[in-house]
Amino acid sequence: MLTEKKVLIILHQERSTPGRIGLLLQSRGLRLDIRRPALGDQLPNTLENHIGAIMFGGPMSANDNNDFINYEKDWINIPIKEKKPFLGICLGAQLLTCTLGGSVRKNKSGLVEIGHYPIYPTDSGMKIINWPTHVHQWHKEWMEPPKCCDLLAVGETGEAQAFRLEDNIYGIQFHTELTLAMIHRWLVKAENKLQLPGAQERKKHFEGRLLYDMHVKTWLIDFFNLLFK
Repeated sequence: MLTEKKVLIILHQERSTPGRIGLLLQSRGLRLDIRRPALGDQLPNTLENHIGAIMFGGPMSANDNNDFINYEKDWINIPIKEKKPFLGICLGAQLLTCTLGGSVRKNKSGLVEIGHYPIYPTDSGMKIINWPTHVHQWHKEWMEPPKCCDLLAVGETGEAQAFRLEDNIYGIQFHTELTLAMIHRWLVKAENKLQLPGAQERKKHFEGRLLYDMHVKTWLIDFFNLLFK
């Protein structure tokens, strides 16, 4: 039995943080083991000393052919083989998709999702958890998980927004980790992204948070009860 319960946190930029996810994990008595492979950190060869792993997003593409992207895709096989809880968020979910044999692509019309957008749980998704009606998105590529996965939620045009493999490996396209400070930072740092087709204007990001964030936080708490049984 582990003497110290810790979760592996995989980030992709120097100033990235696990945000609300980190705070909620710590409130559950878990320690965060933060690694950044994009900056040269190594990931453990086994998760025997961790109760699970969470891989976050980033501005890079799952289709990039560079060392750390390929390294992370290959590493994801460790929680799969060891049957440890794993959550991929945005880029993390897309890397999981690729590892499992799925694909990641851009929208044919060049549309992005940056802001709050509706999601719709599938029958499978409704059986395991209550879902928020809208979630905060920040991506320009969509994932297509392979048929071996259980599709849990889709977006307005039917694209995958959440899926799982068995009952311990999950991928979600949307961002539940965002604190208010993180939203401010993203909107300043990547303000140019708001001009992309389909992106919502700045004020919509804050309006959406007021309307939907309470439900997103409730979902996240319920999800961790599901993931870390």
